Formats: sequence, structure tokens, C-alpha cells
Amino acid sequence: MILVCGEALVDLVPQPGGDLWRAVPGGGPANTAVALARLGGRAALLCRLSGDAFGRRIRAHLTERGVDLGMAVAAEEPSTVAVVGLDEHGAAEYSFYLDGTADRGWSPRELPEPPEGTRAIHAGSLAAVLEPGAGHLLAWARAHRERVVVAYDVNARPAVGLDRAAVAAWAARWMDAAHVVKVSEEDLAWLEPGRDPVAAAERWMVRHGLDLLLLTRGGDGAVALSAHWGDRVRVPGVRVPVRDTVGAGDTFGAAVLARLSELGYLGGPGELATLGPGAAREALEFAAAAAALACTAEGADPPDRDRVERLLRNTRGAVSVACPSGTPVVGAPIASGHDGGSTGPDQGL
Repeated sequence: MILVCGEALVDLVPQPGGDLWRAVPGGGPANTAVALARLGGRAALLCRLSGDAFGRRIRAHLTERGVDLGMAVAAEEPSTVAVVGLDEHGAAEYSFYLDGTADRGWSPRELPEPPEGTRAIHAGSLAAVLEPGAGHLLAWARAHRERVVVAYDVNARPAVGLDRAAVAAWAARWMDAAHVVKVSEEDLAWLEPGRDPVAAAERWMVRHGLDLLLLTRGGDGAVALSAHWGDRVRVPGVRVPVRDTVGAGDTFGAAVLARLSELGYLGGPGELATLGPGAAREALEFAAAAAALACTAEGADPPDRDRVERLLRNTRGAVSVACPSGTPVVGAPIASGHDGGSTGPDQGL
């Protein structure tokens, strides 16, 4: 089982015509858990779910998609809401309504011992930077990193109101606790302005001694780096017709973890340290295909395992994502959207 920790919220997604928005359950961690379940893994979401109308809808959405909510906390606060804006290529940006909402109210008593059989803890996005809960989540992850792989998705969101220095400080603390880190070019453009993204990612990997750093590059694919090998493992993007990029980055991160688990690298931190460039490439190719398919649906709607496998068979060697007209879509193939479903500036890997 992979235990995902963090927000489950509602995205208000614009509909054609511009006057209506559709309420779609989302949030980077929630999208990640759904993607893991769709890809055939067992996923549990440790989240705080409101009892309001949006919270009930989120709970039903996650349950129907096979996510284990046995550790979810019943919260008295209202649900978090993200208003989504889409550009002409379907890339998403977000505005958040966060004050006093369920997703930031974690307390230590709400964070349990990971169940037996937990292969990884995944955290990131809003819950990893918003106090008062972020510090409790980080302490909890640190306490378990010696026996369980910790994965962290930077998914930096300027729209949450924290300045660059504050987000960078949180990211550094989380990377010290993590074994696997996912970061997008959009994250790095904000946190490391003016720096080459691959060079910046390599600096992070070395500084924090990471077993695996995943850099998503939108239409240019993705790069994997590791403190255990010197190669840069690169994979191209995948060509698909793009509806929007909401949740694509979350799907990418989930797919990497799903494939690493299948290959036997999530048995513990020791097993992950044996990961080599070949297996990393296999995980990235699988994730690129999964994220590309997530771009073909409205909102956060990750693909199932069969669709990913078919796309891999049919499109190996594709270079980038494009609209049906052939116009390239920046950041859509491995879409990280901010990756995530409802959370971030990076649309596309």
C-alpha cells in the first residue's frame, strides 16, 4: 500500500462559454491516490475531510475510485476550494480559498502509525507548506523515513500566498526527509529563478542526497537523477490531444511510484537505493504515458492501467504533446500541473 498524505479539495473548473464552473473533486494528494488506485495499486489517503456538501462529494468520489479512506479524519472545518483558470492550450492555473479550511488543520494526534505493508509515504502540495498542519506532517514523515520510503512532490503554488523564501525553506526541509522528490520546471522557475532547471535539480539532488529526483519538463518530457549514479535519465513527452492539464502532474508522480513498487524498489529505503538508470527509465516512460492520458480528459481524471499500456505500445518514440491542430502544448505531456490537480503553476509534467 502507498499512503498519500495531504489535501482533498474541490476544483471549480470553467465550462465552455465562460459563465459556469463545474465542481470537481481534486487536490494534488487526492488526485495522486486516485491515480495509484486506477493504475492497479492499493492507495490510502490520509486527509482531513469536511462534513459539508463538498466534503461529502469528495468522500464519495474517492471511495468510488477505490481509495482507502480508513485513516481519513472527519473535520469540522469547511472544504478547501480552488478556482481553475485555463489558457488557450488547456494549461491550468489556480486561485485558492484556504482560510479556516479542513486541509490545513492537522494535529499530531490525527497522524497514525503507518499500517503494516505500507511501501511508501507520499506528501506534498498545499498541506506540506501551510501551517499549522505542515510542521506536524513533516515531523510525522521524518519519524518513519528509516523504514518506509518517503516521496515528496514540491508542487510550489505562489497562489497560496507564501513568498518564495518561505516555500523554498519548506521544500528544503521536506527534501531532507524524503528519498524521492518530484519537481517541475515551473517549480524551479519560481524557486530558482534564472537557473537552468536541470542544473538546479542536480544541485538539489546532491545537497539532499536523494535516491531519486524527478524533474518534469512539460512537452520536453522528464529527467531522473540520483545520488547513486551519474547518468541523467531522460524520456520524451508523449503526443496526445489535450483537453486540460489538471491532475496530470499528480498522475505522473503516482505512476512512478506504482511502477517502482511493481519492480520491487519500494520494499524499504535500502531497496530504493539499488535503483539503476534502466529501471528509472522504465518508470519514467510509464509515468509519461499515464500523465499524457490525464491531459485528454476534463479535470483530474487519471487513466487506468490498460489505457497506459496501450498508449505505450502505440506511441513509443513520440516527442511532445500537441493539440489536434498540431500546435504544441507547453507542459502537457507529462503534465505536472502543478501538478496536480488542483494545485500549482506548472501545468504539464
